Amino acid sequence: MLPLPFLIKRLPFCSANVIHHSYCEHMAVVKLACADITFNNIYGIVVVFFIGGLDMAFIICSYVLILRAVFRLASTEARTKALGTCASHICAILTFCVPAILSSVVHRFGKNVPNHFHILLANVYMMLPPLINPIVYGAKTKQIRTRVKSFFSLHFIISTNISSDAAKADSVQQSHWNGRQHR
Repeated sequence: MLPLPFLIKRLPFCSANVIHHSYCEHMAVVKLACADITFNNIYGIVVVFFIGGLDMAFIICSYVLILRAVFRLASTEARTKALGTCASHICAILTFCVPAILSSVVHRFGKNVPNHFHILLANVYMMLPPLINPIVYGAKTKQIRTRVKSFFSLHFIISTNISSDAAKADSVQQSHWNGRQHR
């Protein structure tokens, strides 16, 4: 990440100086330059795939070792619990990696992609992991699952009761109306 400011510093910038993003993203700044940005594009995509590739290689190796150990466990309950933890970690990793790689690739190769889509993708990249991580890890906690289930079942019961009360009121009103018509 350190070379990125130096790569930007060497570029000449013309009249446009507004970044249409909610934060200062490297490729958004580079696109403001009025010179050839091929080197920045190549460097950025190599870094993303090199770092992402190394991360994925280490993560896959780690999970192969973890899964070997998990499947050697004697207890089915222990295996299920360990696999649930692994699934949570993989979901957390994917919520970070997929938007990051997608944002980088779309910036470099999406020539006809509308600007608002770049902004949306960049915001998803920044906001999705911190929003999803508590849900991913909280879903494993029994107390949180129980509270969420009771919350939604309470709201379902209340809305069902309100709906049935409204239906009864409509029925009474309709029978009253029908009685007035027959007179």
